[in-house]
Amino acid sequence: MRHNKNFNHLGRQAGHRKAMLSNMAVSLILHKRIQTTVAKAKAVQKFIEPIVTKAKEDTTHQRRVVFSYLKQKEAVTELFRTIAPKIMQRPGGYTRILKTGFRLGDGADMCIIEFVDFNATYTEGAEAPVVTAEAKPKTRRSRKKSTDAAEDAQVVGEKKPVQKAPKAAKTSAPKAKKTNVGKKM
Repeated sequence: MRHNKNFNHLGRQAGHRKAMLSNMAVSLILHKRIQTTVAKAKAVQKFIEPIVTKAKEDTTHQRRVVFSYLKQKEAVTELFRTIAPKIMQRPGGYTRILKTGFRLGDGADMCIIEFVDFNATYTEGAEAPVVTAEAKPKTRRSRKKSTDAAEDAQVVGEKKPVQKAPKAAKTSAPKAKKTNVGKKM
């Protein structure tokens, strides 16, 4: 019986699974977003969240601990230099999983896993807009001053010569001949 055994083995033996999760975590750190299946994304999310939490404290010991999981110097450097300062204030939940549909070949449920603070689409709206005294209200109708309206009225009253575009020579493409190819006789 397998009561309370909640670990997804992903159809792999322990060594293969650890190497795969490590490689996927490195790819996620370097590219900030990867596309994979939902089961693998959930496994990578469980794998990488504690690693990112360790990266908040930039000490030699923490770097060595993270390196023991990732096994790539470039990924460790990227994690401590660019990702850790951005997620310093976040208490957890550093990644998000966005489901994208089903894979065409085998129907596997696909998704995108990405770092929360590195998606420009979501982070642009998160910042509160700063309202200044000089900012004009945005409306559909333009609100012009009365002097502008008077100038516009004078411009409309004047007649301007209209220039016509020169006519281009008509070129006709040769028509395709009708054939009976592909029709049943």
